[in-house]
Amino acid sequence: MSITTDDRTTQDRPELRQAIQEIVDSGFTGITLRVHDERGEWVGSAGVAELGGSTPPPTDGHIRIGSNTKTFTAALVLRLVAEGRIALDNPADDYLPGFGLDRRITVRMLLQHTSGVFNFTGEYYEDGTVVPGIPWQGKEWVDNRFRTHRPEELVEPALAKPARFEPGTGWSYSNTNYVLARLVVERVTGRSFAEEMQRLVLGPLGLSGTVVPEVSPEIPEPHAHAYYRYEDAGEQETVDVTRQNPSWISTGGDMISTTADLATFISALVGGKLLPAPLLAEMCTPHPTGIPNMDYGLGVFVQDTDGGGTVITHNGGIAGHGALMYSTPDGSRTLTAALNYVDDAAQSLAVPFQQATRRLVTEVFRGGQGD
Repeated sequence: MSITTDDRTTQDRPELRQAIQEIVDSGFTGITLRVHDERGEWVGSAGVAELGGSTPPPTDGHIRIGSNTKTFTAALVLRLVAEGRIALDNPADDYLPGFGLDRRITVRMLLQHTSGVFNFTGEYYEDGTVVPGIPWQGKEWVDNRFRTHRPEELVEPALAKPARFEPGTGWSYSNTNYVLARLVVERVTGRSFAEEMQRLVLGPLGLSGTVVPEVSPEIPEPHAHAYYRYEDAGEQETVDVTRQNPSWISTGGDMISTTADLATFISALVGGKLLPAPLLAEMCTPHPTGIPNMDYGLGVFVQDTDGGGTVITHNGGIAGHGALMYSTPDGSRTLTAALNYVDDAAQSLAVPFQQATRRLVTEVFRGGQGD
């Protein structure tokens, strides 16, 4: 398989070429990697954009960014905090009357995943118990992937389930938190989430390749293809799911972007171009998660690298598309990537995904300084 580098790339980075080829060899259909550091910008892709094809993923391609949407959402909420429209430590119930939210749950807890609310995509407990949420896997999801879900349809059943813990007493990653944050934005401003995202984040940063799709199944060209594999009557079926209505995940992971826009966004965010310094400091203040070397702020993970440095990050995957987003705390060095692959209910690429990200982070942020 060939590796393509962007015409604007000014230096050869054999270690990055090798890393992305190894990622393809581990089972991914394709990957585009973008690195910005003291040596300039390097952009390359490996693998193919489409199963059965020979064209590599476009280096300027669009990708469904999954849970990176949470970082955009948190940044938008914090912009509204800066405008005085939302208070981080007010009860979320103040902004969302009628949902029956525990009055102890604050807006901060939504962004920090410390609310304890049930995750509408399902909960996985330490003892192995699984409590399902909405269908998002298997043939049922494939057959219904163009259905429209209102945000209220996602959060109301989740809020009817028992809380995972008392508000503020634990940490548990829950997509419900971020759909509630979306509803807070819409109730406070009287405008759609997409309109506010454009006004306060995408517009100011010039992120023309980033989209809040709402209920649209389309993804702008160019793009690599996403696939989902499932079993039907004993047969393995692989379906192109590039087009899907992402309202089933809403602001838990519905946005579309490019590696260039992700790099601009995370660098500008941590570099202080979006938020006042006190709010940025709150966003990047780590809260314990129980995950080794990885704590959570407000919409971002604060991760210790193998070499002893710290990165501000969020990653995301959604039905055959994945996106990586990393930055040093000062925004001077970034790594963003777009992955296309064949997803399945067993999440058989989950381990290679973790290995791939660890390999790239080590390569780019080794010791927090690079080499």
